[in-house]
Amino acid sequence: MKHRISHACLWLALAMLGGLGTGCSKNSKPGSALSDPPVEEAADLNLVSVVRPEQFPLATVAVRKAREELKVNGAIAPDVSRAVPVNSLSAGRVVEIHARLGDFVQKGQMLLKLHTPDVAMAFSDLQKFRADEVLMRKSLERAQILYSKGAIAEKDLQAAEDAGEKAKVDVQTALDRVKILGGDPAHPSSIIELRAPVSGTIIEQNTTQAAGVKSLDNSPNLFTIADLSRVWVLCDVYENNLSHVRLGDLAEVQLYAYPHRVLKGRVSNIGRVLDPATRTAKVRLELDNAGGLMRPGMFATVTFISQGTVDRSVVPATAVMRMHDRDWVFVPVSGKRFRRTEIQAGPVMTDGYQEVVEGLKAGDRVVANALQFSSSVQQE
Repeated sequence: MKHRISHACLWLALAMLGGLGTGCSKNSKPGSALSDPPVEEAADLNLVSVVRPEQFPLATVAVRKAREELKVNGAIAPDVSRAVPVNSLSAGRVVEIHARLGDFVQKGQMLLKLHTPDVAMAFSDLQKFRADEVLMRKSLERAQILYSKGAIAEKDLQAAEDAGEKAKVDVQTALDRVKILGGDPAHPSSIIELRAPVSGTIIEQNTTQAAGVKSLDNSPNLFTIADLSRVWVLCDVYENNLSHVRLGDLAEVQLYAYPHRVLKGRVSNIGRVLDPATRTAKVRLELDNAGGLMRPGMFATVTFISQGTVDRSVVPATAVMRMHDRDWVFVPVSGKRFRRTEIQAGPVMTDGYQEVVEGLKAGDRVVANALQFSSSVQQE
């Protein structure tokens, strides 16, 4: 019995040793290690195909003569030659306001009433000089009677005449001062009415009810009235783009508020001094605004169109697809295969063509309708 157990243990040990030896011999063979997984090349995501390419017409990149264009931002501003400041020559306090910022006013319309001690003083001086004139006139009449009777010398008569003339001048000076300060000589009062000097829109207001008003100094205008039937568009153009802008050039203006409306104007002034901080020059356009569409302060996109022409590559605007803020076209490769190609597209022209700045050359062919084509493609 003991011998049988011993033989069994011996055979088990030999079997285990044999297994270990076999494992070691396998590991020692060259190339026996586990191989790496095969690397698959990534598919070209821009390579696509369609089942029936004949359904999608192709267009050829053409070259056209076109005017050079430059797009910049601008802002609407009133024509300063049509803007009139409204001030008071008298100091005082506002007692009534009859117009507000943004109102359209007619020439002569009342804007505000002002209580002013200056006018009260001017009326007081006028009354004093008028009384002096009456006194001088009576003195002259007496002097003329006395001279006719030989009671006074000629020089005394001349002195009386001079005094009378001086009194008249003093009255006229006081009368003019009352009018200049805004008073009405026919209705003496310390309250004056400030009226609109021109017809137009109030584009600035710097006074309120009961506000104090100073006479002419460095204080701001009480009101500014502008005729907005013609306005300016002011643009900042970088110095490296100034060669694209010339006096008299045509420009297109698109308001942010009305992006689908294109307004026409011409360059009327190019600043002669650059802003040292931004390296830009002010460029001014003048536009008719009879309909009141443009309001001071509005922002706009201005496209300057030069008088000369340059060669530009163009394709139908439908051939360009905008995706992820990038422009793409589909270029035929062979048979049913096409390549989606990124380009740098320029502005869309009025005849339905779009400029290609970079990515294609004259003679290249692209799918004429990229959006329709993209809905039918299959990834390679």
